[in-house]
Amino acid sequence: MSRAGTAPAAASTPWAWPDLGGWNLYFLSKVILAWMGALDLHILPNLLLLAALLVPLPWRGARIARTVVAIPVAVALYYQDTWWPPFERLLAQPGVLDFSASYWLELLGRFINWQMVALLALLVCGYWLLKPWLRVTTLSVLGMLGMAAMALPLPAGLQFAGGGGATAAQGGGGTGAPRGGPANNETLNAYLAGFYQQQAGLKTAFPPAHGGTPFDVIILNICSLAWSDLDEVGLRHNPLFDGMDVVFDDFNSATSYSGPAAIRLLRASCGQTSHTALFDPVPAQCQLFANLQALGFQNELAMNHDGHFDDFIGDLTRYGGLAATPLPIENYPRALIAFDKSPLRRDSDVLTGWLKRRQAETTGQVALFYNTISLHDGNRIVGADGRAMASDYKARAQMVLGDLDGFIDALEKNGRRAVVVVVPEHGAALHGDRMQIPGMREIPSPSITHVPVGVKLVGMGIPAAGGPRRVTAPSSYLAISELVARIYALNAQAPADGRNWDGLLQGLPTTPSVSENEGAKVIDYDGRPWLQLKGSQTWTPYPEDKP
Repeated sequence: MSRAGTAPAAASTPWAWPDLGGWNLYFLSKVILAWMGALDLHILPNLLLLAALLVPLPWRGARIARTVVAIPVAVALYYQDTWWPPFERLLAQPGVLDFSASYWLELLGRFINWQMVALLALLVCGYWLLKPWLRVTTLSVLGMLGMAAMALPLPAGLQFAGGGGATAAQGGGGTGAPRGGPANNETLNAYLAGFYQQQAGLKTAFPPAHGGTPFDVIILNICSLAWSDLDEVGLRHNPLFDGMDVVFDDFNSATSYSGPAAIRLLRASCGQTSHTALFDPVPAQCQLFANLQALGFQNELAMNHDGHFDDFIGDLTRYGGLAATPLPIENYPRALIAFDKSPLRRDSDVLTGWLKRRQAETTGQVALFYNTISLHDGNRIVGADGRAMASDYKARAQMVLGDLDGFIDALEKNGRRAVVVVVPEHGAALHGDRMQIPGMREIPSPSITHVPVGVKLVGMGIPAAGGPRRVTAPSSYLAISELVARIYALNAQAPADGRNWDGLLQGLPTTPSVSENEGAKVIDYDGRPWLQLKGSQTWTPYPEDKP
């Protein structure tokens, strides 16, 4: 008898999507951190990775191969989702291979955000507690889809009237620079090109040499000092800047590295150029110290370091036009050990030594360029026993500001006539932001390039004003050159008590905020900073604030 009618049907296993397993931690951490604003989640590649991991593969070897491929892809994608710049830019800082071992350890420690570590630890604990009770893969998929839905643009009718951010109404920047409509790649590229075209036609017209009473021009160039740094350590109000005759409140250093900053300062007599143009020849009329030399000033150079790091002294000579032998500093005691293990001298020692030598000179007028790197990240102070020890930024800032203020007091006491200009190179990035850890300056963000600039007229007869005269318009190096030229012209007028000192600040050149390093451009457009990284044609809003 046939048994076909009684044979049971073939068993079938219901089909199901595989479980993500440990990959749930990867995607859930991204959902949480992106929701907090700590990640800039790239939705499409993350969804593609998620889908690839969810595809059922019946063969064990195929699953192993997928995991081997997915791990490096996932690591690279996680880094791409951070606000940090491309990895190659992290290693592009000048002289990065010369950093001391202790400084490397300090930098590596800054990459660790302990609040995020604690949050991720809680996530791991929650995962293991919920795993037996919930299908965590469902939470991961829903979380990623939710982030994708949040990233979709709203329909035009549901957007808030007036927009915001990139489409804000015109005029918010207050820089007086031409605008070409809402911010996008085309308008921002056109704006930057128009800025450089406009700057190319600007130049300081120095007056002819005259026989007025001689005075010195002293440029004090400070590494790593921005308004944000002073705020961070509670030193915005300090005797040095509070005692200035003129303070520029909105000065842009246009870069976040020392060599380019010094070149821009030494080329202050012409409008701002692109970063690459800094290393092209320029006429002597663009070089501030060449203009002063033509007026009879003898150029001099002093530093509290040897100038060898990243060939800083070579930049001064080749691209800045400052051909002067540095003041010897070998006989001064070590005050600090720099981030590259080289010795640094205290600013008061070097400046006092220069002043003593200056008093013995018969030269009528001198133009001094002084550079100090006492505030550079990673420096260590030398103790009484000769050993280097850690020193926080505030202690070193108090020392530097006090030394420079004491130097100005010494000028006043010995009766020297001088124009002292304090110009930081860039900030120290003490605070850091989403894209850069504290101390990192690869991207010239506004908090790094917005620096305090002060001018003190020593023995020049300027009437007291009850505090510094403020220049609130957006300014940069051309304003310094113009101010020095005006002071020189005004110095020829007699009598001294009839000079129009207040007129010195009227109509100084304004410069919109445009900054460049080799690997990044940052511009202010309608009151918002925009970033373009090297190799990219896209402008993105710069995320300054920490999450």
